[in-house]
Amino acid sequence: MSLSPSESYARVKLLAKFPRTKKFSEEFPFELDEFQLDACHALESGKGVLVAAPTGAGKTIVGEFAVYLVMDAGGKCFYTTPIKALSNQKFSELTEKYGEAKVGLLTGDTSINPEAQIVVMTTEVLRNMIYSNSTTIRDLKYVVMDEVHYLADKFRGAVWEEILIHLSDAVQVISLSATVSNAEEFGEWLQTVRGDTEVIVSEVRPVPLYQHVLFGSRLLDLFGEDHKLNPELTRLERESYRQIRGSWREKPKGPRTLTRSEIVEKLERENLLPAITFIFSRNNCDAAVRQCLAAGIRLTTTQERSDIRAVIAKNVKNLAEEDLVVLGYYEWADALERGIAAHHAGLLPAFKVTVEDLFQRGLVKAVFATETLALGINMPARTVVLEKLSKWNGEGHVAISPGEYTQLTGRAGRRGIDIEGNAVILWSNELDSISVGGLASTRTYPLKSSFKPTYNMSINLISQFGSEKARTSLESSLAQFQADKAVVGLAKQIRKNEIARDSLFAEAECDQGDFIEYSRIRGQIKRLETENRKNRRKKVELEEEIQDLRRSLKKHSCHSCPVREQHSRIAERGLRLQREIDGLEERINSRTNVIAKRFDRIKIVLDKFGYIEHDQITKPGKMLAKIYGETDLLIAESIRADLFSNLSPTDLVAVISSCIYESRNDEAAKIPRGEIQVALSGISKIYARIHTAESDLNLEPMRAPDFGFCWAAHKWASGSSLTSVLKGSDLTVGDFVRSMKQIIDLLRQLRIAAPQLQLNIEQALKKIDRGVITYAGATI
Repeated sequence: MSLSPSESYARVKLLAKFPRTKKFSEEFPFELDEFQLDACHALESGKGVLVAAPTGAGKTIVGEFAVYLVMDAGGKCFYTTPIKALSNQKFSELTEKYGEAKVGLLTGDTSINPEAQIVVMTTEVLRNMIYSNSTTIRDLKYVVMDEVHYLADKFRGAVWEEILIHLSDAVQVISLSATVSNAEEFGEWLQTVRGDTEVIVSEVRPVPLYQHVLFGSRLLDLFGEDHKLNPELTRLERESYRQIRGSWREKPKGPRTLTRSEIVEKLERENLLPAITFIFSRNNCDAAVRQCLAAGIRLTTTQERSDIRAVIAKNVKNLAEEDLVVLGYYEWADALERGIAAHHAGLLPAFKVTVEDLFQRGLVKAVFATETLALGINMPARTVVLEKLSKWNGEGHVAISPGEYTQLTGRAGRRGIDIEGNAVILWSNELDSISVGGLASTRTYPLKSSFKPTYNMSINLISQFGSEKARTSLESSLAQFQADKAVVGLAKQIRKNEIARDSLFAEAECDQGDFIEYSRIRGQIKRLETENRKNRRKKVELEEEIQDLRRSLKKHSCHSCPVREQHSRIAERGLRLQREIDGLEERINSRTNVIAKRFDRIKIVLDKFGYIEHDQITKPGKMLAKIYGETDLLIAESIRADLFSNLSPTDLVAVISSCIYESRNDEAAKIPRGEIQVALSGISKIYARIHTAESDLNLEPMRAPDFGFCWAAHKWASGSSLTSVLKGSDLTVGDFVRSMKQIIDLLRQLRIAAPQLQLNIEQALKKIDRGVITYAGATI
């Protein structure tokens, strides 16, 4: 968009006030957008910033300005990301720009140049540094928190809040978020905990997004020029519904749905490739690729196929020849050469990285992916296709939220390449244009905190700040901030109800007596009569109680009032309001200090199990402080019970797996016999004790140990090949590798937390950190 002479002059004048921003902006071959400049100005002024903008808008330029400031004036900058793949990607970009000597990488299992001026890391690494008072934090001036909206994540979101609350006030924080509807609320909280923070919101997509519906073989616009639903689409829907007897609102026959291979061919004819088709199932992603291969689809030229083979050879050169078949290598490579791929968590990390690389180069044209691809990996497409607007959440099929829709379709439109992006929704019997239109027109979604204290977090906070200060710090979490804001609304409703109640009670006043008391007796009679009909207790007891109340009612002075029924109705309305007030007050009590109350209960458990004593951290407590994860207390208790000391390194790997693994199905676990069974039995008993203590305090229970990976872990630690481990198993290669990496992460933690196990752990690590697992370290 070109600027008028007056706008250009104003921009030049403004940039003169911020010389560093001016110099930084001159490095780009294009003019920075207004929101990018505003954020850079705020940073140069010494403020923190929250930037909320759509996917692909260029938020990371603001993070790169923080890096530039450090390179220009000294100090350190940490660039944090939610996942290792993003950290690896950012590390490569910054290394290319500033050189290997200036940039480091820390992702738990990878440590490259950790004392560099710029260090890219996962958020957990920074959280652990804060708790351990790491010297690496010295001279830290800026922390970039990319994808900060991840703090809404149920399992890992608390880490973002821990950092934002406990990071030194001297550090400027650059928070980069997808567009959220409550950015101002989030910014207000940041202002409270971090000091001067500027909130910069942009809702402008750099590449406009157009919404379509694939109705059979017809590609129709979802909206007309007036931004209302396309009347032709609604007409076709009605026609389809009328094909069957009954109301048009009933399920239609509809047009024949194209197969996945036909959809790819359709997109190619419409010049809408490259495209990502989101399918909420790993198996169906793989099936879609097979279908395209069977249909003979080829989207690449001879030269492109040669380039693809070169990338594949480079990325998989370390894979063992004997593992290629079980990895599905030959089918995977054939699909890539045709420009087709799947992308999901079940793939080997090396395969995922290869797909991402080839897609970014424009060599792979059609990718079938699960929603994990929407987490920030740089894979924009010309078109995004959504097969369904619902997904399985582990318990049932649920509609995707407006936020998820925005994240998924945000991939469409490559800045500098496409003049527009396209979202295509497949029409089906379960879908109607009205609901799709509502979803597509909702551009933002609220950011809700998922923060809650854990055993490890509580121990670390008590160790760092003492119990009282730790409790106070938790009260400054976003979770409590949002709960308190909700309390304001509830309190307002209570005040409104109290005024109405008092007015009704005043209207029910009578010189005969107290109608409020009289109405309460009538209410009790009604409740008991209802209970009597449901036979909840012995009828004789209830009927006697009802008769006693009826006698009290007749003796009551209000019973002889000539306008008794009128007064009673008014008083009963007042009492209904009172019950509503009581319920609202209960909700306020449940929200007020909700985070601190959980902390208090966790402290009781920690005290009960001997991790704190008189608010002091005990020796076991110091061990627990070094164990991170959902089953932290279970692991610490298992160490104290000496369950791991007598295990062989191989058996240790199998037993430890129960503390990190979560089965994807309910199949009975296969458990090796001997010492492993004894140790797992001990872990189960410890878990039962912890669960009882949590239940007694009304604490959300810790995740139970899962023995579903023990057999696979034991076989791998015993030296079996990947083919042997996966044979006859439902495990995917990606799941196997990820679980083994989690075991390695946990063993490394235990090596520090429990020095008495060090020798055994070292031997266990040598047995499992081999082959495909070692190679995955650089790519997972």
